[in-house]
Amino acid sequence: MAVYYRDDTVRVTSSWVQAYGLTYPLSDLSYVWHRRTRRDLRVGGRIAGRWALVTLLAAPVAVGALWILTDWGSTVGLALVGLALVLGLIFTLTPLSEIPLMALERSYDRGSSVHEIWVQCRGMDVLLLRTNDALRFGQIYRALQRALEQSE
Repeated sequence: MAVYYRDDTVRVTSSWVQAYGLTYPLSDLSYVWHRRTRRDLRVGGRIAGRWALVTLLAAPVAVGALWILTDWGSTVGLALVGLALVLGLIFTLTPLSEIPLMALERSYDRGSSVHEIWVQCRGMDVLLLRTNDALRFGQIYRALQRALEQSE
């Protein structure tokens, strides 16, 4: 028996698929499809986090541009330049800049919508999986396709 995908909640093998403790033999599956649904609160939080990270990473440039484009007093200008320099040093000269950049990259890998995998098992439509992780969804869906192709 070949295992096409396995994690804590889903397993796809050459003879069955198991999701959240329920097992479905591949011979009972007559149709498999996927759907993208509306965003939920978790996905909305991920999008808001992206905007916050982009804002944080762009802050030194924005502060410098504001200082150049405006005619503020010397105290405000020096404070803005000092803030831009401190933020610039923090994010360019230390490895700390990798943390928000990796978080931003991971948020794009996970996607910004909710994906569902549906199967028709013995004439009934069954929701097999619902996830907001686009990478995991793609791996599971492709593993299910490979398993079904091999079982024919």
